[in-house]
Amino acid sequence: MRIHCIQHVPFETPGTILEWAVERNHTISITPAFDGGVFPTPDKYDLLLVMGGPMSVGDEREYPWLVEEKHCIERAVDGDKAVLGICLGAQLIADVLGAKVYRNSHREIGWYPVRRIPEAAGEPVFAVFPETFDAFHWHGDTFSLPSGSVRLAESEACANQAFVFEERVYGLQFHAEVTKDGVRELLRHCCNDLEKGKFVQDVHEIEAGFRFLPELDGLTRRFMNRIARLCGME
Repeated sequence: MRIHCIQHVPFETPGTILEWAVERNHTISITPAFDGGVFPTPDKYDLLLVMGGPMSVGDEREYPWLVEEKHCIERAVDGDKAVLGICLGAQLIADVLGAKVYRNSHREIGWYPVRRIPEAAGEPVFAVFPETFDAFHWHGDTFSLPSGSVRLAESEACANQAFVFEERVYGLQFHAEVTKDGVRELLRHCCNDLEKGKFVQDVHEIEAGFRFLPELDGLTRRFMNRIARLCGME
C-alpha cells in the first residue's frame, strides 16, 4: 500500500503508523507542509494520512499552505481514496466536508478514556476498538459532524472523537499514533498548553500514562490492518 502523510510540524510524526507501515512493507512518503513540501495528486497514493499540529484550520494567513492542503484533502475525497486524519487532520477533513471547526468547551490534554458509541459496533474498521479504551489527547478545538458522516466515539470532554464518511474517510480527534518519544516531543514543544484545567494533566500524570501505550499501540495496528484491507492491500 502506498501511504502519503502530510506532516504539519517536525515533532508530530506518524509514530506507530510509520512503524506498522515499515513492518508490513507498505511504502510511506511525507509532505513536510512546514518546509514547503509539495502536496500530491491522488494517483500517487492509496491512503492519505493527515497528521496533527498546534495550528488551527483557519490559520491560513499565518500558514498559507493550509489552503492547498485543503484542496489536496478534497481531491482525495473526490477521488474515492482512503483518508485518515488525526487531531488537526480530523479537523481539516471536517472543514473540507463543510462542517464547523471551533473551540471546544475544554482543552483536553493527557490520557483520558474514549468510548466507542453503540452505533459504531458494526462499523467494519473502527470496530477493532473496544467499548472503552484509554487514548492520548492534545487539542483545544473540536468539530461538528460533517453531513453524511457517522459518529463513532466520544469522551467526557469532547463529544466527537471519531467519525467516518462514505466508509473510507476517517477522522480521529484522539492521538492513536503516539509513541513515548512522540509524547515527550509534544511536552517539549507545546508545554505552554498545560494550563490548569478539568481535562489537562500535568507532566507527571502524562508520563505515568505511558502504561497505556502497549494497548493503544496494538489497537492502532489492528485499525491500520483494517484500513489496508479497505484499500485492498491485506
